[in-house]
Amino acid sequence: MLFGLRFPVFSNQNIDVSKRVKVRGLFLLLWLLTCALTLSARETARARVAVLDFGATEAGERTAAALASSLSSDDRLLLLDREQGRAAARGAGYAGSLNMTLEEARDLGAAIDCDFFITGDAQTLRRFPSTDPVYYEAYVAVFIVSARTGRLVMWERPSFEAENPVEAEKLLFAQLESSERRYRYGLAMIRAQEDERYARALAQSHGTPVIEDAPSDEEAEARGLRLPQPYRRLRPPYPDTAARIEAEATVDVQAEIGADGEVGRVDVVRWAGFGLDEATTETVRRLHFRPAMRGGVPVPMRVLLRYNFRKPPKQ
Repeated sequence: MLFGLRFPVFSNQNIDVSKRVKVRGLFLLLWLLTCALTLSARETARARVAVLDFGATEAGERTAAALASSLSSDDRLLLLDREQGRAAARGAGYAGSLNMTLEEARDLGAAIDCDFFITGDAQTLRRFPSTDPVYYEAYVAVFIVSARTGRLVMWERPSFEAENPVEAEKLLFAQLESSERRYRYGLAMIRAQEDERYARALAQSHGTPVIEDAPSDEEAEARGLRLPQPYRRLRPPYPDTAARIEAEATVDVQAEIGADGEVGRVDVVRWAGFGLDEATTETVRRLHFRPAMRGGVPVPMRVLLRYNFRKPPKQ
């Protein structure tokens, strides 16, 4: 018997050894094929997606409905009922934040019971440039979040301008409902699923070295531990993508500092989108540290670094 599969038993009186081996090999091949088909069906299961609110405005409601309608025609995705998803999100205390920790995002995804949730902000605004004629801008900030890891899988902010709000929104919806945009959003979620599956398999097959998390200053002092210290503190730039909407947010990253003081892995544990996460990680990778010391010996350590972004004062 192999994993619950019972093979037929043959006596030497009615079949020779070579034939018995061939028959057993055939049964084994059929069993492996059945397992492969079962795993393939699981791997290709559609991702459960919830489209949440895009702000409390009418433009936000229309935008969310248009995006949900577009994604529902993607065979790789299973769109959850919007009203149920929104009710579950409100019940979990979600109020539309686009600046979340991984734990907050995972808890929200668990409350909705989805693989990914999509949230953001959409508005149609009247613009008054100093020299050019008045125009209308319709934009949407789209945030695709993995419910399993809490990570921000993808973000973007398409924007369109026109002489009147109806035309501006028409251009925006045409882009959101396009096959190119629908395929790109779906591909981002499917690839995220594959990456998460690979990471889980890798973690199960290879033991990852445990790196100690940095304690508080008081605890470190009590334990005779010197925490990592940067030689020079760098401030992440405020990117133009954030400046366009005057975004204000906090980005937290966990950085592994080796015994040589060099930065290893950097993970965003509170994301904000709008280019702020990328600006932060790129800055952290440029840092150099005095390594953590225990008993005069340098040791690797994981530290939490926080950066607060505020819109710059107007010139």
